Amino acid sequence: MVELVVTIMVIGILAVNILPRWSGSSGFDERGFRDRVVAGLRYAQKSAIASRRTVCASFSSPPASVTFRLAAFGAVNCAVSIPLVGPENTPLVVTATGGVNFAALPADVIFDAAGRPAAAASINVSGLAAALVITVEAETGYVH
Repeated sequence: MVELVVTIMVIGILAVNILPRWSGSSGFDERGFRDRVVAGLRYAQKSAIASRRTVCASFSSPPASVTFRLAAFGAVNCAVSIPLVGPENTPLVVTATGGVNFAALPADVIFDAAGRPAAAASINVSGLAAALVITVEAETGYVH
């Protein structure tokens, strides 16, 4: 009988700690989206340097997504461009899951051939009590 009561108590404690994570209320979707966008921006910057071409990251919603494009040679924007191919040999697009939203200022992040952004950028990922902010530094292009 004691073993049964202890087992039920352990199951109850585990349920209290694990159940919120499964219901999506603890921010895993938002944090995952933020981390994928940071990784995508860093990849875009490194691709701009490696290919010596302009790379653009365009933010759009709904659904919240980021599309990465590689500009034509000599172009300063992505008016004429092709999709940036990611590490998995597919076009690099980051799409949010769940109720993730964001506000990007400016709406596009453009890295020149030297990896510098056209302007500083701030992307706020919402859906949590605490804000998740992605910052792209103006001079260096450092993404954090």
